[in-house]
Amino acid sequence: MRQSSVRLSRAVGVTGQGVPVFGFGHVPGIAPIGVARVPQHLPAVDPATGGAHTHDFLVLCYAHSADGTVLIDGRTWTVTDGDLFVIAPGQVISFADPFQEVVTDGWTVWFPADVVRPGMSGAYASWRAHPLLLPFARGADRAQRLRIPSAERAAWTTRFAALDEELRARRDGHQEAALAHLTLLLVAAARLSTGVADQLRSSDEPLLAAVFEVIEQRYHEPISLADVAAELALTAGHLTTVVRRKTGRTVQQWIAQRRMRQARLLLTETDLTVAAVSRRVGYPDVSYFIKRFGAEHGVTPTQWRVAAPPAP
Repeated sequence: MRQSSVRLSRAVGVTGQGVPVFGFGHVPGIAPIGVARVPQHLPAVDPATGGAHTHDFLVLCYAHSADGTVLIDGRTWTVTDGDLFVIAPGQVISFADPFQEVVTDGWTVWFPADVVRPGMSGAYASWRAHPLLLPFARGADRAQRLRIPSAERAAWTTRFAALDEELRARRDGHQEAALAHLTLLLVAAARLSTGVADQLRSSDEPLLAAVFEVIEQRYHEPISLADVAAELALTAGHLTTVVRRKTGRTVQQWIAQRRMRQARLLLTETDLTVAAVSRRVGYPDVSYFIKRFGAEHGVTPTQWRVAAPPAP
């Protein structure tokens, strides 16, 4: 597995059940899309627990050659040649058999939802309404195994390989080209899926949706856990317990993630000063903003801006 993609995921915490949570690791100047040929890339998780893990990004996993089972949110799915799994944020994946014995040839692509609709609102709920992301949003039965007809499998492999090559070479315009390749994959997946829109009418996470709606509306303010809890008429302790148990992150961490997403967008697509960006994303103290941004990305806001390709 190439180093460029390995850095695009990192451990960020654990759920209330002790399951490791992986977050998307943004790198300045690099398209926010990860791709891996499997089984070369294995999650950095404990094999003694079946490799159980979850993540805060979207995943497409294509099994070109496979024979075995995978567990998603405790439900067992068979994996055979031509299966395409679409996995939503928060779903727990584990393996009854060693991963390398389940999928002997395939591809995995992972990406944050906002890469598909940059600048649009909605940290959690809005991606469910995006037409290309509908296969990921199935309410209480979100996990999906789609079947790729045998005649189309070579074309799918070619799409993954083209995305991999674009991300590896990083030629001029690679971010736009990588997004175009990802879009083609998502269009193809959407065409395989049927009846997804009807399932959007149900949701098994109404409280989480409400939490993220509040964050979306107020992230640009100096909002706190207590503020979110008050909006939902809940105690801060109860809200912390529920969100941490279900997502592996605290409310404060989700607020920070939404702020950093907007900060990256403003740094890349505007000429606002770092101080102005800081204020617009809810950090009145620019020094604190720079410190938080550096801790999250490993570079300063100015360094991120310099590394980013010019806006078209």
